[in-house]
Amino acid sequence: MSYVAPLKDMLFVINELAGLSEVNALPGCEDASPETVEAVLEENAKYCSEVVGELNVAGDKEPSFWKDGTVTTTKGFRDAYKAFAEAGWQGVQHPVEFGGQGLPKLVATPCIEMLNSANLSFALCPLLTDGAIEALLTAGSDEQKRIYLGNLVSGKWTGTMNLTEPQAGSDLALVRTRAVPQGNGTYKVFGTKIFITYGEHDMAENIVHLVLARTPDAPEGVKGISLFVVPKFLVNEDGSLGERNDVHCVSIEHKLGIKASPTAVLQFGDHGGAIGTLVGEENRGLEYMFIMMNAARFAVGMQGVGVAERAYQKAVQYARDRVQSRDLAGSSGPVAIIHHPDVRRMLMSMRAQTEAARALAYVTAAAYDAAHHHADDAARKANQAFYEYMVPIVKGWSTELSIDVTSTGVQVHGGMGFIEETGAAQYYRDARILPIYEGTTAIQANDLVGRKTARDGGATAKGILAQVRRTEEELSAYASGDLAVIRNQLAAASKSLEEVVDFVVAHSRSDIKGVFAGSVTYLKMAGIVLGGWQMARAALVAERKIKAGEGDARFYAAKIATARFFADYFLTQAPGLRTAIVEGSAGVLALAEDQF
Repeated sequence: MSYVAPLKDMLFVINELAGLSEVNALPGCEDASPETVEAVLEENAKYCSEVVGELNVAGDKEPSFWKDGTVTTTKGFRDAYKAFAEAGWQGVQHPVEFGGQGLPKLVATPCIEMLNSANLSFALCPLLTDGAIEALLTAGSDEQKRIYLGNLVSGKWTGTMNLTEPQAGSDLALVRTRAVPQGNGTYKVFGTKIFITYGEHDMAENIVHLVLARTPDAPEGVKGISLFVVPKFLVNEDGSLGERNDVHCVSIEHKLGIKASPTAVLQFGDHGGAIGTLVGEENRGLEYMFIMMNAARFAVGMQGVGVAERAYQKAVQYARDRVQSRDLAGSSGPVAIIHHPDVRRMLMSMRAQTEAARALAYVTAAAYDAAHHHADDAARKANQAFYEYMVPIVKGWSTELSIDVTSTGVQVHGGMGFIEETGAAQYYRDARILPIYEGTTAIQANDLVGRKTARDGGATAKGILAQVRRTEEELSAYASGDLAVIRNQLAAASKSLEEVVDFVVAHSRSDIKGVFAGSVTYLKMAGIVLGGWQMARAALVAERKIKAGEGDARFYAAKIATARFFADYFLTQAPGLRTAIVEGSAGVLALAEDQF
């Protein structure tokens, strides 16, 4: 099945919910006119569907492979990446001064979604490069920016993020990779890094590794971690490539999904030491790496949206084509299964969750743009707080629901969904990694509870809920019909979320284990409620468009119907989730270790 980008829905969200016109008015965002944005998305959709989308199945069946330290990617990937770089897609949201297009994150976000819908494995390479660019823009020296940024932004070189090690997992306090100063501004790096996405490949001429390591006198724990740039090939003074650095891929992993993306084990310093340069100051590496991690976490959330959209499209196509059983209303013969009520329920569930996650992510991207470009300091700070609160939700909730959506896609196919040849199973397998890498859902939830809710006494969360209440007030103008139902469900859900925020703030010190026992449930609940808020906003816009006789009435009617479904099937879960969070810790913590 060929991927078809949902451009109409994307543009609706960008314009009506994320507020493209407001973003376009921000200083530095003047080029992001509606006409330009539509043209960019149309061109990106063409590339994603016609080039990388066509390699998705091939990458699953004939994945990247390692031999004698060299990784060869799936046939066609090199040419697809060359086309990606030459078209400037890596630089969409990056500064013009380094060769980028300088467009807002709101414009880059649907491009990221489309690339991931088309080919999740391929999209991982640009995803990590984006993170490396962000880290160097923020913390790199002028020399590092001169050497690396132009090449990364152009796609000529790619970037990686080297955090974890065999003994460390997600606990970066246990990192043991060493960086020994050489007295000339360089360091020699020694150690092993695992799970390095595109740590070795044949698509670009150089790979820029950002590596966490410890200097000899560094304190223990996360306070002693520094960040280093360690390129695959050293770079000469004139910018040309020099000799091969002492960093080598010793194997790649064999995985459940995303098989075409090489996940490397990298060995640094086996032949005298890998040459690297310090990013920023010593012992502040984790602080700098969080810049890269936050960019990657948002992008992984978009992976969840992208693969969910692809699975939904696949399921709809199959449901239209597969003829089986008579209609319950009494058809004369078998009908396409899309006529059966439970298949409709599954398709609506896939559609509603995907649309809600997309809307929440795009609105979050617009807040990022305002946080970086707004002329008013207070507005910048408010938008930054909104963005930071939303990142763990975009990452955690969107990826968790992608498991549900892709699994439902298999179910729509019935027994054929369990057969690899239909393709539905690949989306399910590919999606399974998303709630794990770049910080598991529990890590995102811990961040949401500790840094994003308890630390400011719930102020940011309450501020967002105040915005939800304003949408509820707008919905109050409708005394009956779909919008009235949506309003009632949203009001009950937002009340439940507010009670959870109060619980977290009140008990985060006195009963920390009890609070964190419900952290993932809180994240899920926040995603549902705030995603439902965006669906409610979409329904309001659609209703006004229909009454005004503007645009495609069938498209807007579908928006209202999908928002109603989300309210009935997902917002109604919020009160129960509230009970689980506020009253459920006793069950979570009841058993002793030896009782499991």
